[in-house]
Amino acid sequence: MKRLPRIEQYGLIGDMQTSAHVCDDGSIDWLCLPRFDAPAVFAALLGTRRHGTWQIAPASTLAGIGPEVVAERQYRGDSLVLDSVWRTTAGAVRVTDFMPPGDGAPRVIRVVEGVAGEVPMVSVMRPRPGYGRVSPWIHEVGGRMVAEAGADALWLDTSVQQVEKDGAVVSTFTVAAGQSVAFVLSWCPSHAAAPEVSEPDAALAETLAFWQDWTGQCSHDGPYREAVIRSLITLKAMTYGPSGGIVAAPTTSLPEEIGGGRNWDYRFTWLRDASTTLAALLGTGYRHEAQAWRRWLLRAVAGDPENLQIMYGITGERDLREQELPWLPGYEGSTPVRVGNGAADQLQLDVYGEVIETLYLAHQSGVAHCADTAVLHQRLVEHLAQRWQMPDEGIWEIRGPRRHFVHSKVMAWVAVDRTVRLAEAGALDIAVDGLVELREAIHREVCSKGFDPVRNTFTQSYGSEELDASLLLIPRVGFLPPDDPRVVGTVEAVRRELSTADGLVRRYPTAGTRTGVDGLAGDEGTFVLCSFWLVDALALVGRLDEAMGLFDRILALRNDLGLLAEEYDPVQQRQLGNFPQAFSHMGLIQSALLLHLLSSGPAPAPAAVGAPVRGSVPCFPRQARRDLVASPRL
Repeated sequence: MKRLPRIEQYGLIGDMQTSAHVCDDGSIDWLCLPRFDAPAVFAALLGTRRHGTWQIAPASTLAGIGPEVVAERQYRGDSLVLDSVWRTTAGAVRVTDFMPPGDGAPRVIRVVEGVAGEVPMVSVMRPRPGYGRVSPWIHEVGGRMVAEAGADALWLDTSVQQVEKDGAVVSTFTVAAGQSVAFVLSWCPSHAAAPEVSEPDAALAETLAFWQDWTGQCSHDGPYREAVIRSLITLKAMTYGPSGGIVAAPTTSLPEEIGGGRNWDYRFTWLRDASTTLAALLGTGYRHEAQAWRRWLLRAVAGDPENLQIMYGITGERDLREQELPWLPGYEGSTPVRVGNGAADQLQLDVYGEVIETLYLAHQSGVAHCADTAVLHQRLVEHLAQRWQMPDEGIWEIRGPRRHFVHSKVMAWVAVDRTVRLAEAGALDIAVDGLVELREAIHREVCSKGFDPVRNTFTQSYGSEELDASLLLIPRVGFLPPDDPRVVGTVEAVRRELSTADGLVRRYPTAGTRTGVDGLAGDEGTFVLCSFWLVDALALVGRLDEAMGLFDRILALRNDLGLLAEEYDPVQQRQLGNFPQAFSHMGLIQSALLLHLLSSGPAPAPAAVGAPVRGSVPCFPRQARRDLVASPRL
């Protein structure tokens, strides 16, 4: 039986329409066709090999007498082309996996090249459409193998012999040094004509050229450039090119706790995730993506902003109803496996702030004015003014009772603040007097009801004792300057109550077997994005050396290909949650930019984290902090 790889053993390839997860044992265990949110044709990631997989490996490995994983693997330069090298007693081979970008039908191309000696190889493609539930009709058409099921057809082309065996397409062949064998898997509608046979060498050259051109536009030339570039490529790979929508992750139901039930579908466009991802892209010089996302936003939201959803389908779909797939046993037995996401119907007030912040940063970055977007912006602010005092489900999408979450109110303040700034700069035609009063009212309420003066910390929600990592964003968004004692106290409280010994940060306290504030039982790992938030907070309060040390520790959590999941388990030392995660890579980029900015200028005086609250701790002047917040580089 196929062993169960850890999440970090997977690499990602993609074409900006969908993506595939390639394990270091040569198997593709997750592939949705023809787009990110379509049913998977390979779903072994959430089950077993009988739920669909495609493995290319030395025959000795498949027979259980050779190495189980590749000896080495890496992306080819700054691209999404994955090279994996196997070393056996018979010789060495390289398998190159990639998906050519474009608007046509998705293709997965796998090229096997002999490096040394002569190595017997096996390719076993076991397609199972419908998330592993359907056994397709596999047959030969004009020397080509095709697997058909309902509306979908998968065509597999190669120069070596292919046979159908037990519901799989199998090829056995040998490659010697200097020889190569290519496999091309193409999707098309089952009623359409067969796709043209691809030329692998040309497709590889075009794919490498695409990524070289795209990464060449990156404006960041500071430290951590390699990590920033890899994260940018990963974020680009999670963009649905035809619409400009960005998925939070290309997977569903990878667990936040092994064996637990915190398993969610992330293959949709959250306004929050997409907005913060766009902020990271804008900060590194990518404006085309911002324009594409703005068009997506208009199509998805503009007609009905009063009923703003927190997430949409990748082309703007609103119906994302959640259901379970009981035939899939889940990753390492973590059930249920879910598709769709019921959180789409939640009220999360913070998304107004994230969307408007991104529109503000787009303006700061020189993205051309759009009259339609300006109208949408005004309607969103008007609607927020009527709703900001309501309790909501908050940034973490709790499934318990609504609360007055402090982060939600802070981001409501951000929405109003950025609107005022744009209006004062003449970029938005809207009266500001009432908005200035609203901004002050929100600020007063949060400081009054969301702050615990005894513990000197903001709290998760009004009147609660719990903390929340999202409070670390208070100085980052400019709600209070980082030298404010309340900010310093909050940073120290989060470190004390939500951090591990290594400085990694949990989102909030979970309740174990009991039902907690989020309405769920069970626990979870540390949240990668929250750890980056602590990096930013430490840097802003003047503890730059500590911030850089923590940043380096988080970088070490990436897998060998530079990829991060949503969470990390510091006890079992493994990645958890959907993978790769846009939030995690966005956080990496923004922290790298902030550290570069602060380390390049005059060093701020360190804030006395944990010191008694007596006056302001020396740090950035308030106007300097305001300038930092306004900088599109952040």
